[in-house]
Amino acid sequence: MTRFLAAPILALMLVPALPHIGDANTLNRACMRSDRDGATRQMCRCIQKTANKSLSRADQRLAASFIKDPHRAQEIRQSDQRSHEIFWKRYKKFETSVVSSCKHLR
Repeated sequence: MTRFLAAPILALMLVPALPHIGDANTLNRACMRSDRDGATRQMCRCIQKTANKSLSRADQRLAASFIKDPHRAQEIRQSDQRSHEIFWKRYKKFETSVVSSCKHLR
């Protein structure tokens, strides 16, 4: 009986740790859809891998919006909202990490 209950309980504990299907690979997809010359599969995967380590899902969605609308990045950077300022600091660290982690793919 204990084994029978252990598997479902373990599964329920792990569900929050699993990525949500709809949110997975947000930056990878946006990168691959872009018309930029450097948007290779390897580069986009590297960017996503780095994002997974340093940005929340919400941060990744916001960063992905910059690919489609670069002016959006400027709006966020210049915004007076505290949340945008905090995001921008995380985003700049992410950018630095991408440069160091993915430079071999250029």
